[in-house]
Amino acid sequence: MTTRLRGEMFVKLLGNAAFNPISALTRATLVKMAQDPEVRKVVAEIMTEVSAIAGRLGITLPVTIEQRIAGAEAVGEHKTSMLQDLELGRPMELECIAGALVELGEKLNIHVPSLRTVYACTRLLGETIASQQKM
Repeated sequence: MTTRLRGEMFVKLLGNAAFNPISALTRATLVKMAQDPEVRKVVAEIMTEVSAIAGRLGITLPVTIEQRIAGAEAVGEHKTSMLQDLELGRPMELECIAGALVELGEKLNIHVPSLRTVYACTRLLGETIASQQKM
């Protein structure tokens, strides 16, 4: 039971770590990200990195990366929570999703270049917007 729950949690993290920051950077919906060939590749790369973290922790994912992307695509013109926060001027939940996974990857000695790149760009976006709001 616990292993299955952890697997489901990581399925959620697959989507959140990939789609949330990319949506904040691009302002795109799930279907647009999933249907753009280049963005879909980046999404799959991030999901592969998150999957490697899960695997190192002994967690088996109940779906494939392609199934996870297809599931998000099927949701349609949905804006992620991170994009909604950005549009409403609220802080994005970046650290507890992507930041935590970058840190976990470091601790487990798993290379996460795509996740790290998208995380760094989204973090800077959040900082830039926050500093502009203070003016």
